Amino acid sequence: MQKQMDDVVEIHVLPALSEISAAEWDSCACPEAADGGRPYDPFTTYRFLKALEDSRSVGRGTGWEPRYLSARRNGELIGVAPLYAKNNSQGEYIFDFSWAHAYENAGGQYYPKLQIAVPFTPATGRRFLVKPGAEAEGMSALVQGAVQLAADNMLSSLHITFCTEGEAIAGEQMGLMRRVSQQFHWENHGYDSFDDFLGSLSSRKRKTIRKERQRAQAFGGDIRMLTGDEIQPHHWDAFWRFYQDTGSRKWGSPYLTRQFFDIAQDTLRDDILLVMCDRDGRDIAGALNMIGRDTLYGRYWGCIEHHEFLHFEACYYQAIDYAIRERLSGVEAGAQGEHKLARGYLPAECHSLHWVGDAGFARAIERFLQEERRAIEQDIEVLTAYGPFRRDQREEQD
Repeated sequence: MQKQMDDVVEIHVLPALSEISAAEWDSCACPEAADGGRPYDPFTTYRFLKALEDSRSVGRGTGWEPRYLSARRNGELIGVAPLYAKNNSQGEYIFDFSWAHAYENAGGQYYPKLQIAVPFTPATGRRFLVKPGAEAEGMSALVQGAVQLAADNMLSSLHITFCTEGEAIAGEQMGLMRRVSQQFHWENHGYDSFDDFLGSLSSRKRKTIRKERQRAQAFGGDIRMLTGDEIQPHHWDAFWRFYQDTGSRKWGSPYLTRQFFDIAQDTLRDDILLVMCDRDGRDIAGALNMIGRDTLYGRYWGCIEHHEFLHFEACYYQAIDYAIRERLSGVEAGAQGEHKLARGYLPAECHSLHWVGDAGFARAIERFLQEERRAIEQDIEVLTAYGPFRRDQREEQD
């Protein structure tokens, strides 16, 4: 399918990543990695999205059917976007279930809808992957193309989730509705060690974290950080068991297939930090993180044995240790979780953009979003004040 935007820029809809080369996609998604360095966002790279597709974690029957967009100016690629047709709202983490119920109760058909996002990944990053120098033109073309695709197919809506704040502001100026939500992120303020980080906390919180780490590390085994060639196929056998346990409890069934982890071993292991906990020669718990150029992204945790505070150690404290060691700017620990606050992860805004075809329904959503933004802003202010940092440290961070 191809739509003529104007005399210069054309938008193409691609049903599979194989329709475009890795070099072309990554020239838009991660031009900073052209010299062999790490991308800022590991989730929008060709290799990550292709792993989702090749493992059949996305595609027919999954609720995420690829409709990738590309924008070409006089034949030259200037931008791409990871677009999917969705027949449910699973695996998004920006919740619109109430919107769907209201729309369908009023006699409308909410699904299918369009989603520009990284499936199953509540991590902020660029969603309009435009080459340097073509930012405004490329984003405008991709937005217009996505909206036109939704309108031409009489779909209810288009959603762009976990976009950057800059994209959210620009999208709002283009007529999209902006939504604000909240996560908990850890920021590295130039710490030299974990103890240096603890020194920025109040005395009570500092003592609590030290006790938690001591009790977690006394589970009777070893905790190892693995990345690159340190990760071996047998680690994925263990992690699959952990992931299945967590997935069945949280979502009913895991989003990722077993094949995804096999592909990850071949193409993504340099982008991955696995924290594995073994006892008596057997892996009993683990956490999977993705490594960006500046940020560590916590993604999955699971276990087959319960040990007190081991979840906090593997997911949050080991991530902080790694970020400090590698001089990363921060850790994004995934969706939700106010328990992260006491462990140094402060509330942070996340952004999304929305287009709804029905004018009346769009007005109702806009009113809701305005009220929601005010509530989120108040929550962030209150939660930050209750954070674990010493008062003088909070004032410096503000």
